Amino acid sequence: MSDRSADLRAAIDAVREASRACHAVQQRLVRPETLEKKDKSPVTVADFASQGIVCAKLADYQADDALVGEESADALREPDQAALLGVVAESVCAALRTEASHEQVLTWIDRGSAHAQGDRYWTLDPIDGTKGFLRGAQYAVALGLIERGEVVLGVLGCPNLPLDAGRGALFSGVRGEPAHVRSLWDADASAREVRVGDIGRASDARLCESVESAHSDQDQSSRIAGLLGIQGEPFRIDSQCKYAAVARNDASIYLRMPTRPDYREKIWDHAAGSVIVECAGGRVSDAEGRDLDFRHGRSLEENRGIVATCGSIHQEVLDAVRAARR
Repeated sequence: MSDRSADLRAAIDAVREASRACHAVQQRLVRPETLEKKDKSPVTVADFASQGIVCAKLADYQADDALVGEESADALREPDQAALLGVVAESVCAALRTEASHEQVLTWIDRGSAHAQGDRYWTLDPIDGTKGFLRGAQYAVALGLIERGEVVLGVLGCPNLPLDAGRGALFSGVRGEPAHVRSLWDADASAREVRVGDIGRASDARLCESVESAHSDQDQSSRIAGLLGIQGEPFRIDSQCKYAAVARNDASIYLRMPTRPDYREKIWDHAAGSVIVECAGGRVSDAEGRDLDFRHGRSLEENRGIVATCGSIHQEVLDAVRAARR
């Protein structure tokens, strides 16, 4: 058993409860017309509630641990947001099975406003894939633990991702150990090891990328696929579920090509997923082949683009990426 086993248990517990809360909000508040009306209130509720739940759980586990999250509670403190705060607080308290004042809930959410500094801190995307959430499709709760600039642990809660016949999967990885998947709903179910696929040629690979073209240069991904001889259509899926797809051999390549030269990825968008793929035997780098560098605050300042593969074809994919960018 790893010396990080306690960290892993705490992370799984936090992500499981946050994912269940997000699922409940999605089922209760998201309607077919939600995206058409550009109503973002359901994902706003789930976003804040998820961060509050994870922060509260980790505060109980290690009060001194910092958490670098995507949200702060400032907007919820505005007088005209009282009704929204009430719904968020209700979701948080239901998940934690406790009673708490609105101010306590705000304090929990604000624990996620820490700076990315020090030898040890967590990073959280409370809902990765907001448009997927609003479409009733894929999204993830993503929690990573960073020690001395390296991601050492990651947990992904994927409420709508199939787990064999059912839905709701929770992926985890501790650096140096195998990756695992377990049921999101049945905490007593056994975890199962997941492993990337083993293919000899990139032309046999299935490629996955973002649904939203604003998130990744899909034209460039198409050129890369052509250079590799990949015939099939890309597998498009929201959120860090793409990392889960590579880890469990639903895809062999995940590409995220920047849409503009000054764009820098946020650490919470890649910490959990990248370590899970690596624990499953895959490889993750930027478009130049450099390891992802988590030592520069809230963004991956020294990296451009993301390339995640099953490992055996990584160099072949990188060669195609470079050729497509010329």
